[in-house]
Amino acid sequence: MEAVISVIVATRDRAALLSETIEAIAGQESPGGLYEIVIVDNGSVDNTRDTVAEAARRLPVSISYVHEPRPGKSHALNTAVASARGDLLVFTDDDVLPAPGWLAAFVGAMNDTGADFATGRILPKWEADPPAWVSPQLYGALSVADGGPERLPLSKGVNSQIMPMGGNLALKRHVVESVGGWNPDLGSLQGTLRTGEDHEFALKMLDAGFAGVYEPGAAVSHRVPADRLRVGYFRRWLTTNGGIHAALEARFPSTPHYLLNVPRYRWRLFAGDVLDGLVGVLSLNRRRAIAAYMRMTWFVAYVRGRWELRRRSLRPATAQHR
Repeated sequence: MEAVISVIVATRDRAALLSETIEAIAGQESPGGLYEIVIVDNGSVDNTRDTVAEAARRLPVSISYVHEPRPGKSHALNTAVASARGDLLVFTDDDVLPAPGWLAAFVGAMNDTGADFATGRILPKWEADPPAWVSPQLYGALSVADGGPERLPLSKGVNSQIMPMGGNLALKRHVVESVGGWNPDLGSLQGTLRTGEDHEFALKMLDAGFAGVYEPGAAVSHRVPADRLRVGYFRRWLTTNGGIHAALEARFPSTPHYLLNVPRYRWRLFAGDVLDGLVGVLSLNRRRAIAAYMRMTWFVAYVRGRWELRRRSLRPATAQHR
């Protein structure tokens, strides 16, 4: 029986965007084998189900619809993996448009390198022109990540500046079976800016010793809504994300060296950000000043999270269970 690639898309109440995403996936150049599209609906109240059914009737690729009523993207991904037929699982989002050679690039890179997982470029597709102060340093808050034009190996401690993200990720099924899927306590949830499920999953893969590859040819474009191009959005996102990363540090330590329960290297980075912010202010460079301010915002939330975790660990057991 010929191997099948499963392309998995979690969605909620984005039927119009989802339709374009399905079209882009269905129009892929041949990856050298059969592939299916699995749409997992995380409790939509719009016409998502009808949109998927119409695409399944019209497009020349197998498209299946899965319903997951439990809120949270992590629940949706875990349900979709259980439903998918493929041994190679490829993930993207309902606001993403993969390039025509996306799947073929993933397959080629993994065949060439024997990697267990792969990730690629996530490029911005702006809904409105970004303000001049939005620099690439802030793109992480927009789920945009470009690791550059060269293929790179990924493993624990190797090219750690590239973190696989769920909007552009391929992995072999045995990886999920080994590390246990996505954490339901993390991940996108309506009404919040909760994140972290992708980062935690990547850390689990790396900690388990799986080898990956960054393949720049596996490129997608991520739609960036105009309402995210505001200082307030970045501040809220970075505050939430800093607290989540504080908890991840407890599970996956990045260093043996800490100062006040915070990695020493992060204090050095913070000092550099303070200096960078001052230079930006004094030179009237708004772009530089805001980027530094946002990094400091993230760090303050991270420190607060680390200290709160420390306080909890020091409480007597009786106090913790009252």
